[in-house]
Amino acid sequence: MENTKIPYKIYLDESEIPTQWYNVRADMKNKPAPLLNPATLKPMTAEELYPVFCKELVAQELNDTDAYIDIPQEIQDFYKMYRPSPLIRAYFLEKALDTPAKIYYKFEGNNTSGSHKLNSAIAQAYYAKKQGLKGVTTETGAGQWGTALSMACSYFGLDCKVYMVKVSYEQKPFRREVMRTYGASVTPSPSTDTAVGRKILKEHPGTTGSLGCAISEAVEVATSTEGYRYVLGSVLNQVLLHQSVIGLEAKKALDKYNVKPDIIIGCAGGGSNLGGLISPFVGEKLRGEADYRIIAVEPASCPSFTRGKFAYDFCDTGKVCPLSKMYTLGSGFIPSANHAGGLRYHGMSSTLSQLYHDGLMEATSVEQTSVFAAAEQFARVEGILPAPESSHAIRVAIDEALKCKETGEEKTILFGLTGTGYFDMVAYEKFNDGLMSDYIPTDEELQKGFDGLPNVPEN
Repeated sequence: MENTKIPYKIYLDESEIPTQWYNVRADMKNKPAPLLNPATLKPMTAEELYPVFCKELVAQELNDTDAYIDIPQEIQDFYKMYRPSPLIRAYFLEKALDTPAKIYYKFEGNNTSGSHKLNSAIAQAYYAKKQGLKGVTTETGAGQWGTALSMACSYFGLDCKVYMVKVSYEQKPFRREVMRTYGASVTPSPSTDTAVGRKILKEHPGTTGSLGCAISEAVEVATSTEGYRYVLGSVLNQVLLHQSVIGLEAKKALDKYNVKPDIIIGCAGGGSNLGGLISPFVGEKLRGEADYRIIAVEPASCPSFTRGKFAYDFCDTGKVCPLSKMYTLGSGFIPSANHAGGLRYHGMSSTLSQLYHDGLMEATSVEQTSVFAAAEQFARVEGILPAPESSHAIRVAIDEALKCKETGEEKTILFGLTGTGYFDMVAYEKFNDGLMSDYIPTDEELQKGFDGLPNVPEN
């Protein structure tokens, strides 16, 4: 179609919001490896997971056969508060780059939590309420997940206990206050409140924390408090399932104008946004219906895909969670205090790890000063201040568009804009003042994390 016929913002009608989540695992020939019980090294059963997660979420976690799972009506109704989210044609960015590439981005920041995280938070809160629980515990990095979960719990009248990575707790006080406004309690992690927190502080005095630390604390509190369960904002199969609404809407919007992306780009920390964006496109790829180039973008300071090992590892620093086979830097690896808190996780979704291992997607890592340069360029021409996490995808989208400028190719690029950066002004201030540095771990530093990988015999 002529460019002029494609609007700047493509909005779906409310009636076009997905009524089913898409489970990409159903179409995967090589299924993600099962979670293992660290004591027995046997696949975790549903019964073993019930003390940690809500029963319905356990069923979703273990389901790798049903391609589509119905979204309960109450969740569909909540989605209407902020969905469908717009698919935006980045005309202004294309002009600024003077590129023949056509750039689209799916913007998930149109809600108070400021990110895509609400898509799964409301689902997990719904199932907790349906089970009759009193409350839930969780971790949060940059605070987007904690904010989303506090909103969802407030909606259903559930208690919400959040363990926030210490460096983000200190860098983003206003994000913390939004959570408290919605009724959540927020504790910097690692803390002295839990046995695992005290152990981590003893072994790593002065640590700025990590998502792995915060997960350990949240799980300990959930399993030791009557009427509580643990919920997670990324990594798990169930989370990628809920986030598939992003990709389903994006594909439907593109199909309206007969647009097929050549390249699909998403930032990657644990995998929630990337998995959600790419799921229907990967499904087509798996079924042999279409082909796409899919790029995961991660921070050079926490390079799980690009420098990690594909192995079974603990999902948390305290080693209280099941073992997951994933690309990992080792559960003992604590990333540097970079400003993309949501990407500071040592491992990657087992589903995305398997797709990457099978060559269905590629990965690259970028340094944070180049990420913030891309973020400011994007903000100045597209009018949205992006979250640092999202800006990793922006960086690579710009790079790919500039390659098209060199070759003259009119490739179509789709990337995920996961959320806004209005609570990330400390990071923008550091960048603008020239105080931001790049940190890339050495092979020796990474080896320390690999040395702590559990010994799991290959089948």
